[in-house]
Amino acid sequence: MHSQKEDYFTVPHVQCIREKKEKQHHALQLVKFLCMEVAKSNLSKVEMIFKPVLRKAVRVGIPEIVEEIVLSYPSALFFMDPGSLNIFKYAILCRRERVFNLIYQTDHAGKRFMLGEDYLLNNGLHLVARLTHEHQINLKASAAGAVLQMQREMQWFKEVEKFSQPGDKEKRNADGMTPIKVFSETHQDLTKEGERWMKDIATSCTIVAALIATMVFAVPGGNDDHNGQPILSKQKAFAIFGISDALALFSCITYVFMFLPILTSRYEEEDFLFILPRRLIIGLVALFVSMLSTLVAFGAIWYLVFGDDKAWILIPIVALASIPVTLFVALQFPLLVAMIQSTYGRGLFG
Repeated sequence: MHSQKEDYFTVPHVQCIREKKEKQHHALQLVKFLCMEVAKSNLSKVEMIFKPVLRKAVRVGIPEIVEEIVLSYPSALFFMDPGSLNIFKYAILCRRERVFNLIYQTDHAGKRFMLGEDYLLNNGLHLVARLTHEHQINLKASAAGAVLQMQREMQWFKEVEKFSQPGDKEKRNADGMTPIKVFSETHQDLTKEGERWMKDIATSCTIVAALIATMVFAVPGGNDDHNGQPILSKQKAFAIFGISDALALFSCITYVFMFLPILTSRYEEEDFLFILPRRLIIGLVALFVSMLSTLVAFGAIWYLVFGDDKAWILIPIVALASIPVTLFVALQFPLLVAMIQSTYGRGLFG
C-alpha cells in the first residue's frame, strides 16, 4: 500500500501539481512572516511598504496576500490611494471578485464604510457601474462574449448592491448621475453588441426550426385509400419514426417560443442577468433535441423504404446525416456550457 502511494506521487503530472502546491505554501508562509515583521515598524513605514503591495495584490487578484496584510495590520483596510479608493473599491474597479469576497469578513458597519462616498460623491454602486477600457472585450472578435460579459457586469452590480445603503441606488454623484445612469452610458456598446448577436442567432436558428417543422409532417409510404391509415404503420420502425417525429415537432415549437421573445425583447440591462440567458439556453437545448430527433426519424424512414434486405445502406446514410448535428454540437456546445455555468453555476462570488 505504501509502495502504491509512492508510485502515485512519482507520476510526472501529479508530481508537478504537488511541487506547485508546496511552492505556494512556502510562498504564503514567507508572505505571512514578512507581513508580521513589517507590522512591527512605525506607522509611516508600515504605510509606505504595505500600500503599494496591497494595491498590486488587488490589481492582479491575489486575495491571499491581501488577507495576510489585513490580518497582520487591520488598519490596512482603511488605506486610501490618491483617488480615495480603499481595497474593496479598487477590487470593484479591477473586477477582482476573489478580493472583493474578503468584505464578508468585515462587520456590518465596516461594509457600509468601505463602500461609502468619495470626494466626487461616487459610492460603491457608481464605481461598479463603470466599465473601464482595460476590461472591455474585443467585441468584433467575440460577439457571444458580449452577452456573457454583460451578464457578468450585472452580477457585479447586484453583488455590490447587497452591501450598499438603501438610498445609494438613487444618489447622484458630482456629475449629477445615478449609478443606473452611469451603468447605461458606460455599457451602451456592450448592450448593443449583445442585442445584435442574440437577434442574429435567434433569426438564423429560427430558419432551421422552420425547415424542421415542415419536414416532420411527411409520412413515409403514403396512406391507405380505404381507411386513411399509413401503409407502413404496422412496421416496428414506424413507431420509432412517429415518436422521434413528434419529439422533433414539440422541441421545435419550444425553441420558437423561447426565441421569439428574444427578437422582441427591449434589451434592458437587467434582462442580461437571467431572462435572456435562460431563453437562449432552453432554445439551444430544444433545437439540439429537435435536430437529433429529426435525424432518428430520417434513419427510420430509410429503414422503412429499403427494408431489412438493404439495412446496410443505413450506415453511410446515418453517418452523413449526423455531420450537421455534430457540427452544431461542436460550434454551440461550448457556448451552451458557458451560459449554463454563468447563469446557474456557483457564480462569480461563490
